[in-house]
Amino acid sequence: MKFRKSKDEEPTAPGQVAIRKRSKVPGVMITQFVEEIPDGKSHPEFTRKPIALTIQEGKLAIFKAIITGDPTPTVTWARNNGDISDPERYIVSYDDISGEHQLQMSNVGVDQADTYKCFAQNEFGRAVVTVTLNIIEVGFKKSKAMQEARLEQREKAAVDLKKTLRTRAETQKKENDGEVDEKFWELLLSADKKDYERICIEYGVTDFRGMLRKLNEKKKEIEEQRAQFVEQLSNLRHIEVKTPGCAEFEFEMDLKDPNARIFLFKDGVMVPFNTDTDDKHCLRQVGRKFTFSVNGLSPEDAGLYQVDIEGVNIFSTDFKIPAVDFLVKIQEVKAIERQDAVFECVLSAPISNISWMGKSTPLVQGEKHDISVSEDMLIHRLVVKDCMQVDKGIYAAVAGIKSCNAWLIVEPDPDPNNRGKKATRKTTTAGGGGADLLKIAAEQQEKLQKERDERMEQIKQFQAEKAKVIETEVKEEVPAGSPEVHEGSTGTPHAVDKPKPKPKPETKPDSEGVDESEPAKVQKKEEQVTSPEQVPPPPEEESTGEEPKKRVRTGPLVPDSVIDPGVHFTSGLSDVNAIIGQSAEMECKLSREDCDGVWYKDGKTITDTDDLKIIKDGLVHKLIFTNCNEDDNGKYRFEADGRKTEAILVVEDPPRFNQDDLAKFSEPVIIKVNQNATFKLEFIGREPIKVQWYNEGEELTEDNHVRIEKSSSHSRLLLVKCQRKDSGEIKLKLKNEFGTIEALSKLIVLDKPTNPMGPIEVVEASSSCVEFKWRSPKDDGGSPILNYNLDRNQIGRNTWVKLGNIPPEAHYKDNDVDHGRKYCYRIRAITAEGTSDVFETDDIQAGTKAYPGPPSTPKVVSAFKDRITLSWTPPTNTGGTNIVGYNMEKRKRGSNLWSQVNAPEEPIKGKEYEVKDVVEGMEYEFRVSAINFSGAGEPSTPSEFVIARDPKKPPGKVTDLKVTDSTHTSLTLSWTKPKEEEGVQDEAKGYFVELRPAEETEWSRCNSNAIISSSYTILGLKSMAMYWVRAVATNEGGDGEPRDLDNYIIAMPPPVRPKFTDRKMKSFMIVRAENSARININFEASPMPTIIWLKDGMPVSKRVTISNADGLSQLLIPSAERADTGIYTIIIKNIVGQETFSVEIRVTDDPKTPGPVELNENVPGTLTLSWAASLDEKRDNHLHYMVMKRDSVKRTWHTVADHLFNNNFTAVNIMPGREYNFRVYAKNDIGISEPSVSQTWGVVRKKEKFILNLAPSKTCSFESAPVFTVPLKKHATPEKYECYMSCAVKANPTPRITWYRNNISLNADPNYYITNTCGVCSILILRVGPKDNGEYKVVAENPSGRAECSAQLTILGLN
Repeated sequence: MKFRKSKDEEPTAPGQVAIRKRSKVPGVMITQFVEEIPDGKSHPEFTRKPIALTIQEGKLAIFKAIITGDPTPTVTWARNNGDISDPERYIVSYDDISGEHQLQMSNVGVDQADTYKCFAQNEFGRAVVTVTLNIIEVGFKKSKAMQEARLEQREKAAVDLKKTLRTRAETQKKENDGEVDEKFWELLLSADKKDYERICIEYGVTDFRGMLRKLNEKKKEIEEQRAQFVEQLSNLRHIEVKTPGCAEFEFEMDLKDPNARIFLFKDGVMVPFNTDTDDKHCLRQVGRKFTFSVNGLSPEDAGLYQVDIEGVNIFSTDFKIPAVDFLVKIQEVKAIERQDAVFECVLSAPISNISWMGKSTPLVQGEKHDISVSEDMLIHRLVVKDCMQVDKGIYAAVAGIKSCNAWLIVEPDPDPNNRGKKATRKTTTAGGGGADLLKIAAEQQEKLQKERDERMEQIKQFQAEKAKVIETEVKEEVPAGSPEVHEGSTGTPHAVDKPKPKPKPETKPDSEGVDESEPAKVQKKEEQVTSPEQVPPPPEEESTGEEPKKRVRTGPLVPDSVIDPGVHFTSGLSDVNAIIGQSAEMECKLSREDCDGVWYKDGKTITDTDDLKIIKDGLVHKLIFTNCNEDDNGKYRFEADGRKTEAILVVEDPPRFNQDDLAKFSEPVIIKVNQNATFKLEFIGREPIKVQWYNEGEELTEDNHVRIEKSSSHSRLLLVKCQRKDSGEIKLKLKNEFGTIEALSKLIVLDKPTNPMGPIEVVEASSSCVEFKWRSPKDDGGSPILNYNLDRNQIGRNTWVKLGNIPPEAHYKDNDVDHGRKYCYRIRAITAEGTSDVFETDDIQAGTKAYPGPPSTPKVVSAFKDRITLSWTPPTNTGGTNIVGYNMEKRKRGSNLWSQVNAPEEPIKGKEYEVKDVVEGMEYEFRVSAINFSGAGEPSTPSEFVIARDPKKPPGKVTDLKVTDSTHTSLTLSWTKPKEEEGVQDEAKGYFVELRPAEETEWSRCNSNAIISSSYTILGLKSMAMYWVRAVATNEGGDGEPRDLDNYIIAMPPPVRPKFTDRKMKSFMIVRAENSARININFEASPMPTIIWLKDGMPVSKRVTISNADGLSQLLIPSAERADTGIYTIIIKNIVGQETFSVEIRVTDDPKTPGPVELNENVPGTLTLSWAASLDEKRDNHLHYMVMKRDSVKRTWHTVADHLFNNNFTAVNIMPGREYNFRVYAKNDIGISEPSVSQTWGVVRKKEKFILNLAPSKTCSFESAPVFTVPLKKHATPEKYECYMSCAVKANPTPRITWYRNNISLNADPNYYITNTCGVCSILILRVGPKDNGEYKVVAENPSGRAECSAQLTILGLN
């Protein structure tokens, strides 16, 4: 399909509109089909748009997009040049989980490079985004060239088999030489020498010497090019995955030009990069170190990366991403301190090693971390040794671009005996998958082996079919009696005209064997094709075992045939480290059982002995050493069918202990303080052996208390006069060249315990008992506590009472105490080794006094002239005992003295009391305090003042209740105080205002406390809501009857007729076309009026925006046009009335220039001008013209006519002999146009000769003698200050100025700066000194005379 150009209008359905909208995502075009979208609905929108792709030919291309919209949009894809209807090349899918719409193109070709579009449409709109796909052609088109070459050879074989067979090897060699990918040389130029063989095998290069020769030539060439831009290049590190999702490669480089441009290429395509680490490709430079990073890794990131400086290649590295994933990921491990933690994972494909990360730091094999891999390279393991708290965190395994991570949680040792001490390293491990991982790995290995077998079977079938096809073609084309070709028993043609060359031995395989997935290598020299009957038997191996067996290829020799690799190693030998005297085993695995092999040691054949067994178990061949000794060290090789694998056996003699001696050594040594401790252990191992003794991790050295004996077979440690602090872990560490071993024991020194510890915890301290706890001794001396011994002292006495021994619990309850007394206790700990020092407690009081808290505030129950009754509630804090009564106090208003109401010995038992000791008419306040066994507590807060008098009558109804003001949220009421009638209703002391919304039945009070004033404002009302309102009077006798308003009240201001509040409102407005027009109208009206805008009596168009607010209405025309000219009227009306106002808006622009001006003289002395009308005359009825004139005498333009509404004008007073020019302007309300200029008009008049006789003129001289108009002034300047003197002289011609000091000329003195500008003569002395003191004179001279002027300069500060 063809895309519509951006300027073309997209078609819409009938009744739809096409409104362009801006998307939040750049590059997305949105068309809205309706003017207003209903609530809850939306047009399509891209939350993530597809991105442009540049991808290599033959790979997978995916466009992804996430789209939102309600209802759900329909998503379609299209391309510009072509269609995407082919389901094999284009797959459109939707992922329900991620919400992604995808367009997938597998195995993309160059013809699919195009511009693609994604359409999303629903009933409310359409969203479109455009994206491009660029395809990179494969370098050198290797595969295509090989196919064409093979096809060409097959065609030639059908015509001339003899020529084909003779030249095939040469052709093969030429093809191989010519088809070496340029990528091969770029990798070699940046690779280490140890990687040369691997790269050659990968690219099928067998001419190693030729490769080295050509590589040296290329190195010289590239170094000459690099020398132009780079001074030094070093420390090349190839690309590898550093952290999950990020790969890096780096090098160090000194640039000659720091501004030289750096380019990054991937597979020959330039890749943009930035210094921002969040970008896909970024460059970080620190000094001379350059680091390139590839973030967010995906399979598409694999390829050849090259760094160029100004077009010269600097570094190349090949990034390969293995097709591997985690079948079993590492799991969270919880380990105890000093325990080993194990992380294990299983991969889907064998990999020799993976990367391990610990807390974002790469981990390597060492003393802290042990990294290992299983034999099948599927199970990978990380062991974190001797876990401590610093080791906890997140650990990650990285294989290719896949990664997994898990937490290592290190928990403290639960053994209470090890708290506060350095724990012994544990021999147990935490984590690891065990048998389950082995089972999963075995299943995966079986699956991989099955896939390899299937591939081999397919290769064999393909080879047999191809051989059959070629054989058929040869039979059809070549005569049966040809002297060049004979047929064997199998019918396969073979050459006989040449003697058969010797088969060349195959290239030496690596120690791991040949991988089945790799194609067999093509031998460098041509091989002769023979039938199976003519193949000679393989020669026997010589006794030295150095010459491998030779294999001869059979079958048709065709360039694209795949050769059976024959017997090969599926698992090679691995280096083995064995301990002397123990057994060891070396094994390898072949691909077939029907093949025997030979074992060699250092090039010599080995056979079975008593200590050496050679075993074959199916595919597995083993070499078992039953009792290793030093003679077994060496390199071992196993050969089978020309293949071989090698490994090294190293027999080690590390330090070792006898297990019985080690078990005896591990038993703890228990001694008493000041006794000696001895540790001795025998060992064996190759000397020299380093012996080290440790106590609690600290190495011991010989001194007065430590004795160490060392020999070749044992070591002895003697600790003299041990103290309790010497207890702990004793470790013997032996080390030689083969390893390290440790033996652990424990030293326990017994002593008396330390004293018990505080602080004490008082459990109970009452009048009947004292119960408390303390802390056990910090060190029990190595023996458990048997008892505690207690003594007691009563404060105030000098004697201690022995309480005796108690059980070993740190807790005691003393029941023999007196209330209110204080006691002190002495505590000792008793063990089998003795009694500790004394621990003395703080003072503990038995039955501490606790007073009750204050009761609640007393409330007045009733009041009469002779008594007042009050009530209260008990205190929440009783002081721990029962309340036995209350005390009440009273105080008169204005007094500070409280007097108790009840008798001190007669507390009030209840919670209500009637006070009779009152005086009528007096005001009182009261307070109450509670009493318990300890005494009276704090008094309560005072009550309200109450008057001792009989109760009053409630007041009557308020009168004249009315609304004085109202708004949308408030209401103000006023009323008159009710009248007082003795015996019926008393005086009102306050008022309550109550409110009830019209839809409710309950009244609510607006004020919680009575107000004294007779007016109140209610706030917080809902606008235009209806309310019922009433007022209630109150006094000490209670509330009176409420007074209601006659009608409900609406929360709104008082009705106001609409009126305009602006005094100077414009009734006429001129607006330039395409500018905005705005009219603001301020008004006042209540309730909120209805506002209507009209244009020329009709409703305004949709282009006009109307905005209404409280007291303001605005009309806005965003971009005015001439059609918007008219009279705009605003109508404001409400229930009270209405008001209107009109504004005339004239939209215009600068007028166009009038047409050409023509001049005609109809009457002598007059001139008639006529011109074509301006183009704006018909559209603007205010347009008029102005005429300006200029004649050749005055030569100035002046207006001769204005406000002309026709297209002609007659100018008068046209005088002959003068030339006239006219300009005509068009004018309107906005401005004036460019003029239309007439041609020059003139009448030639003959002039008579005019003779003028002038009197001879007298010469006038302007010369004058110099005169000083401003003389010099006297100056007084401090020493070393600046001095500036000046004067002014007038003369013609300009006089010569000379300065003198004390009659000495200064004009040539460089210490003075002298100037003469426009008659102003000045002199500047920068730093005056004693020599500058004196008279200064200025002399002005010219031919007309001479003048001079002088002044005195005085230097201040001179003696």
